[in-house]
Amino acid sequence: MRPTRALLLPLGLAVCACSSYRYPPETLPGQVERIAKQSRGVVSVAYENLGTGASLAFQDSEILHAASTMKVPVMMALFEAVDRGQMRLDAPVRVVNDFASIVDGSRYALDRQSDGDPELYAALGQTRTLEELIRRMIVRSSNLATNLLIDQIGASNVTDLMRRLGAYDVTVLRGVEDSKAFDAGLNNRVSARDLLLLYKKLLDDTTFSRASRERMLAILKAQEFNEKIPAGLPPGTEVAHKTGDITAFHHDAAIVFPPGEKPYLLIVLTGGIADEAVADRVIADVSRAVWTYRGSSPRISPSGPSGG
Repeated sequence: MRPTRALLLPLGLAVCACSSYRYPPETLPGQVERIAKQSRGVVSVAYENLGTGASLAFQDSEILHAASTMKVPVMMALFEAVDRGQMRLDAPVRVVNDFASIVDGSRYALDRQSDGDPELYAALGQTRTLEELIRRMIVRSSNLATNLLIDQIGASNVTDLMRRLGAYDVTVLRGVEDSKAFDAGLNNRVSARDLLLLYKKLLDDTTFSRASRERMLAILKAQEFNEKIPAGLPPGTEVAHKTGDITAFHHDAAIVFPPGEKPYLLIVLTGGIADEAVADRVIADVSRAVWTYRGSSPRISPSGPSGG
């Protein structure tokens, strides 16, 4: 297993991991370092240009609360099960709002008002297809769809797939709003480097069928929350991505498609920034810097105070 640097921040804690500037300001590492320091939080970045090979690993091994980025591993596990013939995208799933805590099996329900997709609650008692629930989980970040899907696939099976793919920093333990698990410190976790790895696996032709790859990309491209990485790009730039927000953790994991170029992968995770609007600007600033410097940066893995 690769070495990791665990950084499960207490909620609300603001930490700057870089005490001094180590890179020239006119370079991509220098730009990211400056943004990270000025954020007064933790900023973890993994970038790879699939056309030029340029890459940047900035504190990319920090392990943070996954927030809704964990919904990408859930989607991948479901499509892998479909490819294996174990599940069907048109299979009906009964919509209920009743789930079991992983701590003691006690029942809990989700809060409709805090869900990114409150419309799905109108379908309680009815059925929706597996594919519709996957789409809602990603595009609208539906918590209800997420928990229904985790009940279908099993959180342990999601984590098992992550290990088989080599993503040792990604752990999916449970669904959303399991307060007893949260209080016990049983949270879903990710790192920027392993979310980038998952996107590489999603794009290659060895892990998923072509049909599954195309469906997953189409779902990610339909994302409705675009205040983070897309906000730092020229209008109209095609992006396949998934955001995540919970208290002081705000993330975005994207595949960016510059016109006439091969795509690049960009993962930006933040911790210790309580104001979501501030975190959104930080992530957009990183995105803007990567867009500006894409292709011109060598492979750089900062170490020491500014590295993972």
